[in-house]
Amino acid sequence: MLKEYKEFAIRGNMLDLAIGVILGGAFGAIITSLVKDVIMPPIGLLLGRLDFSNLFWVMEQGTPPGPYLTIDQAAKAGAVTLNYGPFVNTLVNFLIVAVAMFLVVKSINRLKREQLAAAPQDPPKIEVLLEEIRDILKSRVI
Repeated sequence: MLKEYKEFAIRGNMLDLAIGVILGGAFGAIITSLVKDVIMPPIGLLLGRLDFSNLFWVMEQGTPPGPYLTIDQAAKAGAVTLNYGPFVNTLVNFLIVAVAMFLVVKSINRLKREQLAAAPQDPPKIEVLLEEIRDILKSRVI
């Protein structure tokens, strides 16, 4: 089992996976900041100074009872809340990441197709053998 693990690590799969995870985490942080700091503030401004990160519905009052201005205030009071604002932010994050990953995969697939089209294709081995047999038969019949 250790031998198989070494072969796996040496092939580069583990390194590729580690790089992918690290880049994915960094990309996720960038997208989170993009949504939270760049995209949602103008949308909130257009909707009447609405802060999506603090949109919630109080399902059960805490002590002291509300109204609560932020999710943190409600949590400190022990209120039960349905936090749909952060969910909207997370949904926008997901959609941006999904579109970005789609574009990356699409461009990689296009490059692979171009590479395959540009590479000369050798005929299958059976065709080569059949051509050799044909040529031998032609040379014998005179």
